[in-house]
Amino acid sequence: MSKRLRNLGIVLMAMGLGLVAAGGIAFFKVQAGYESLQAFSAEQNVTLAYNEDGQLTDRGTTEGAEAIMALLTEDWKYPVVESDLDPNDPLVDTATEYMYQMAVITYHTLHGTQSVTLAEDAEYQGEVFPAGTYEVAVDGRYWTDFNRSHPLDAIAREQAWTGTAHGLIAELGVGTVTHSALQMGLALAAAFAVMGLMGLVAGGGLVWASRADMMDGLIRKMQETPLPAKELVEA
Repeated sequence: MSKRLRNLGIVLMAMGLGLVAAGGIAFFKVQAGYESLQAFSAEQNVTLAYNEDGQLTDRGTTEGAEAIMALLTEDWKYPVVESDLDPNDPLVDTATEYMYQMAVITYHTLHGTQSVTLAEDAEYQGEVFPAGTYEVAVDGRYWTDFNRSHPLDAIAREQAWTGTAHGLIAELGVGTVTHSALQMGLALAAAFAVMGLMGLVAGGGLVWASRADMMDGLIRKMQETPLPAKELVEA
């Protein structure tokens, strides 16, 4: 029995050592990813605006930032991590900061107004739109919410939701996913390390217990075995 426990302990220790090594490798890979993301963010140099009290601002007001945050948390249901929003480090390089910057672009697009110019008269469902310039409010509409058949909406959609807006949103989304994946990688590395340490402790405990059991058995055997009688030698 003691030998079996010892062998099991050795196996657990070997597995634990492997998990610790895997955790270490994962940790270094994640750190390399963080460094790359940080360098990428620094090259872009996109920063958030804060006032002297450390509050987010948009175009100089906290009210604008609050409206953007409402879009992010209430409409998009994004779980904001407050610690990611650091006024001492305004560089956009965390998942929450990427998502907030995405909300900034989206918010101003949704609440903008587009000047649409018709070169000639247009008709839609019996309504005639004379040639000229019209102010068309986006009115909270996303790309798919516009009526492509409407002569004003069709043009306003292209002007509001430009390729640049879509490209920036997509790029920020990649940053969010990358940072979230790195956080998951860090958690996975920690889980590997903890499981590995548990394996080392459990395996070492079994080896120690098996040795103690073997020593106890040896002592009992010695106690149960009678000593041979000494032969007396007469002088």
